[in-house]
Amino acid sequence: MALYLSELEGRKVHIRQYQPSDCIELTKLFYNTVHTVNAKDYAKEQLDVWATGQVDLEKWNQSLQEHFSVVAVEGKMIAGFGDIDKTGYLDRLYVHADYQGKGIATAICNQLEQAVQGSIYTHASITARPFFEKRGYKVIRKQQVERQGIVLINYVMEKEK
Repeated sequence: MALYLSELEGRKVHIRQYQPSDCIELTKLFYNTVHTVNAKDYAKEQLDVWATGQVDLEKWNQSLQEHFSVVAVEGKMIAGFGDIDKTGYLDRLYVHADYQGKGIATAICNQLEQAVQGSIYTHASITARPFFEKRGYKVIRKQQVERQGIVLINYVMEKEK
């Protein structure tokens, strides 16, 4: 079921609810996006601990099913995905490297933000921070997250509705 249909730069993009059959492709999109798009702001060793390529598909699927999760599709290609939980925590928002800057993240985020009442918060990467700031999110604090002894910087951001 399409939640949303948009013409983005002449392309028809459907935003639909997540289906368990999407899980493997979403984990690949996550890995590839982190290692290409985020490479301008993070070192290789940081990217390697952020997106290791070793994903627990059962945990991802369970999490995506428990959250309000949407997938952006153009034709048969998944262009991006995102999810938000009932508390307003926007967990994941990833767009395929070939679809950056084309309105996909905006379309996904519009759906996610409408799914919850009250404030929305996220842990935004250095790369994603400007996107969220343009949407009215404010930085609450900069934080350092340690994974396998490697420190990653991100930002706790909040948007009040």
